[in-house]
Amino acid sequence: MKTKVLIIEDNEKNMYMLSFLLRSENYEVIEAFSGIEGINAAINNEPDIILLDIQLPEMNGYTVAIKIRENEKLKKTPIVVVTSYAMPGDKEKAFESGATGYIEKPINPDTFILQMKSFLPHELLLKIGN
Repeated sequence: MKTKVLIIEDNEKNMYMLSFLLRSENYEVIEAFSGIEGINAAINNEPDIILLDIQLPEMNGYTVAIKIRENEKLKKTPIVVVTSYAMPGDKEKAFESGATGYIEKPINPDTFILQMKSFLPHELLLKIGN
């Protein structure tokens, strides 16, 4: 069973890199390029983890996280903010919106998967073995 990762990211280069890294490690990747598309993808696919950019078209990542958390089935799904939007207070605002983790861009391709895995529930890691 593959771990299902939803990436909500509007920048095509960032999406490509994140998707490539995850697929090369045998993760199932679902891509969404806007906040609304991301919320719908989360509801319809129930991913194991969500990687969320803050600067998105239509609505920002904070609002997306809040909306995702309103869905009962997604209340415990890890949401990891992956963003270059690193102003003072942004990390706190991400956690207040429902994020469980925070990774600053530019990401390090050598350590990104380990960073992301650190936010997965332990029982999921045991079940899937990746």
